[in-house]
Amino acid sequence: MHARPGGHRDPAYLARLVSAERITTAHFVPSMLQAFVEEPLARGCTGLTRVICSGEALPYDLQTRFFSVLGAELHNLYGPTEAAVDVTAWRCRDDGRTVVPIGRPIANMQTHVLDRRGHPYRSASPASCTSAAWDWPTATTAGPT
Repeated sequence: MHARPGGHRDPAYLARLVSAERITTAHFVPSMLQAFVEEPLARGCTGLTRVICSGEALPYDLQTRFFSVLGAELHNLYGPTEAAVDVTAWRCRDDGRTVVPIGRPIANMQTHVLDRRGHPYRSASPASCTSAAWDWPTATTAGPT
């Protein structure tokens, strides 16, 4: 289902649509998810079971707010802008982290975290991610499990 023209910018309309159409899975950029979870009608979207976020860094505070409003899964996807694809995925959870990881490679993908000299980054601590053309200093690796 697609929102009416311009409806993707109206969190109250989206909340009514999700409830009325019994939508179970939705995709948001984080900035719109922020507006959606601040909308009082979003609490009524009890049929929503899965939300996918991509297109921007997913702030930890938004993950926390999401879980306080909705009982759905939240998935963070990452992909370099110049490629317009998702290459990593992370199922968000309240596990004590203070950042939302970009996750692990999806099927048939490999990711490599490099240091400033282009050598493999071997630490398990959060690291900045840089693609060939863009620097995303707020993205982090998931680290070992």
